[in-house]
Amino acid sequence: MPTLLAVGAAVLDCVYAMDELPVVAEKYRAKSLGLRGGGTAATAAVTARRLGLDVALAARVGDDFFGAAIVDELEREGVDCALVRRCCSRQSSVSAVMIDRSGERMIVNFKDPGIDNGTEWLPQKLPPGMAGVLGDHHWEAGTEHFFRLAREAGKPAILDADRRASMQILASATHIGFSARGLREQSGMENLPEALAWCQTQVQGWLAVTDGENGAWFTENGSLAHEPALKIVAVDTNGAGDVWHGALAVALLEGQEPREAVRFANTAASIKCSRFGGRSAIPTRSEVAASL
Repeated sequence: MPTLLAVGAAVLDCVYAMDELPVVAEKYRAKSLGLRGGGTAATAAVTARRLGLDVALAARVGDDFFGAAIVDELEREGVDCALVRRCCSRQSSVSAVMIDRSGERMIVNFKDPGIDNGTEWLPQKLPPGMAGVLGDHHWEAGTEHFFRLAREAGKPAILDADRRASMQILASATHIGFSARGLREQSGMENLPEALAWCQTQVQGWLAVTDGENGAWFTENGSLAHEPALKIVAVDTNGAGDVWHGALAVALLEGQEPREAVRFANTAASIKCSRFGGRSAIPTRSEVAASL
């Protein structure tokens, strides 16, 4: 049975490789185009599967061509999609992702505003065999639903906070991993260690924030600690935060100590950024172990 349940966004990415990102309204020519799965929860699910866990995904897609492509790729990666709902007469979420020669990216995302946010169709108990839940706040109701079930079962509830989140969903998590942007939006502060220290006074549980090539800050024994990222040449940073959270979930569910878990996640995300290809660039367990 699956060990990790990921909850939230599943997207189809149209990835354009470019020399430079667009800056004015004119026609641009891409060097290459790839159609790949994306979305915070879905990419974290694939990461956890690559790193050795059995994984299920709870998400919503449209009953269109894009939804079929999203589910097909996830199933080829070995992700259990029994809880991925195909919403009738709705469009799946699609992103245009532009990546420049330095690996930086620009994303334009579409999300159908009419897609069902309800949770009535979800199970009322954590599915058997689940050791924890990893959720994002792109489907806040679904994540809160499964976080409640996880806490009732005494299991970790790990939040990927890549944008400002409600206090309700923050309070429902046992572990919160902010992106740099998410933490700055949440706190109104620019300095990330100071912002994370402020968040310690607002919510309970374990906290961390990723800062790209600068690594990650996290709470440890009541204070703040830091783990650096690998020194790499960035080629493709798209999805790096999703990979980081998927790897973090793997490490936590395996019982690694927080510092070891952050080091493990930093390594997986750094390897992914060092090569082009979206999910195809997500490392295997042996590759992470070799870098560690």
